[in-house]
Amino acid sequence: MKQKKVLFVATNTFRLGNTGHRTGAFLSELTHPYEELSASEYEIDIASPHGGEIPLDGIKMDDPINAVWMNDEEFLEKIQNSLRLKEVRGHEYCAIYVAGGHGAMFDLPNDSDLQRLVVEIYENDGVVAAVCHGTAGLVNCRTSQGEYLIKDHEVTGFSNAEEEMVGMEDVVPFLLQDKIQSRGAIYTHGPKFAAHVVKSGRVVTGQNPASSMGVGQSIVEVLEFIETGLDLPVVNWCEWHAHP
Repeated sequence: MKQKKVLFVATNTFRLGNTGHRTGAFLSELTHPYEELSASEYEIDIASPHGGEIPLDGIKMDDPINAVWMNDEEFLEKIQNSLRLKEVRGHEYCAIYVAGGHGAMFDLPNDSDLQRLVVEIYENDGVVAAVCHGTAGLVNCRTSQGEYLIKDHEVTGFSNAEEEMVGMEDVVPFLLQDKIQSRGAIYTHGPKFAAHVVKSGRVVTGQNPASSMGVGQSIVEVLEFIETGLDLPVVNWCEWHAHP
């Protein structure tokens, strides 16, 4: 088993298109997986395209997990001084996780350093994971054979229906559900804003913020499965749904 070290990736985008509204990484999409992986004794680094401060959205302090980590000095240091993706080396990590928030739609899809790291970690038998709009960071990743990495995998992310419900369908640069399907992946979804997590081989994705904890748990489960030395099925070997 490789070093128990996981790379979290988040956006540097703090303006929502041309609207003038603030955006960023959705806080629970960082803290909930962080909680799960920390509890399983994984070391976590946080990186972003430009490094430095990661803007935050969805800062709900009535969420007890948010409250814990927003009062943790080490976590705050990682958010305020994130690593620059260009300076990160994939061989150090057993998994990469891309957090969402609408900001992820603007700077992550075409980031060549993110694509390099995703492919390097995946082709080194690591786990690739994302939640909500973070899946936008996976849609342009191509394997060393030139195929889209998510092709033929079951994949989820923020749905068209959810985007329309929050009134952002004309603000985001593309609809994530459509883009996932255009890459040859099998898009799956649950009810709007309900937890829906899919494990497809070593690709783990969650549909929306409610899926964040399940994504963290699923990353741990897949890594533990890999450690057994057994082969992972490619498609839909397990789904995780939270109870209301």
